Amino acid sequence: MALAPASGIKPHHERGIGVDIGGTGIKGGIVNLTTGELLGERFRIDTPKPATPEAVAEVLKQIVDELMSRPEAPEADTAVGVTFPAIIANGVAMSAANVDESWIGTDVDSLFTKVLGRPVTVINDADAAGLAEARYGAGKDVPGTVLTITLGTGIGSGLVFNGQLVPNLELGHLEIDGHNAESKASATARERDDIGWNEYSKRLQRYFSHVEFLFSPNLFIVGGGISKKSEKFLPNLDLRTKIVPAQLINNAGIAGAALQSTLSSENS
Repeated sequence: MALAPASGIKPHHERGIGVDIGGTGIKGGIVNLTTGELLGERFRIDTPKPATPEAVAEVLKQIVDELMSRPEAPEADTAVGVTFPAIIANGVAMSAANVDESWIGTDVDSLFTKVLGRPVTVINDADAAGLAEARYGAGKDVPGTVLTITLGTGIGSGLVFNGQLVPNLELGHLEIDGHNAESKASATARERDDIGWNEYSKRLQRYFSHVEFLFSPNLFIVGGGISKKSEKFLPNLDLRTKIVPAQLINNAGIAGAALQSTLSSENS
């Protein structure tokens, strides 16, 4: 069963704006919502320090204003999608990673909507990447459960079932062998412990075998910057589930945020 491409998107909203908020940089782009491709260059500004809600909101406005000044910009009332490195429940940040702790409990949706003067949908950064990979990237047209795992500073996870996102799946915090999984199997953990690819593959094998047992996905997608070196470790893994590197890499968050915001606005 093939998934309907970008279902729910109306013709006048074929372009969207996505902004990806990270610990070091905030980057945005105009997205073709049919293909997931960026129209023009990304626009990036360093994440302010400290990364308080007010400071980040001001940078977000600068990025959106720049994107909206371009000839390929979407309509002025188009919703903006924003990724955020936190658990997001009904638009509220329930955690804070690489940003100021004052974000915890902040209604991020409302803050950004007020600052931008237009509808905003906030989504966890790993969820956005997973949604984009399932719709536009390595998981395109794959039915059932597509599980994207991003290996970076920690371990992010995005689960999409038949095209629908299941949000806030924090699989990096699974306890495996008495340890928080990301403390052993993240890309940062490999660098910190100064281990080779074979030893790292053993850690990933333990992690992915456990996740496979819990979810029995139809496809694993491995994202994060380390996925550019997937030939170093993916062939070493022995799983029932097919596992492939991500395709969108740096633009996954932007594309996923733009898609989610448009789907949310169409369904509201």
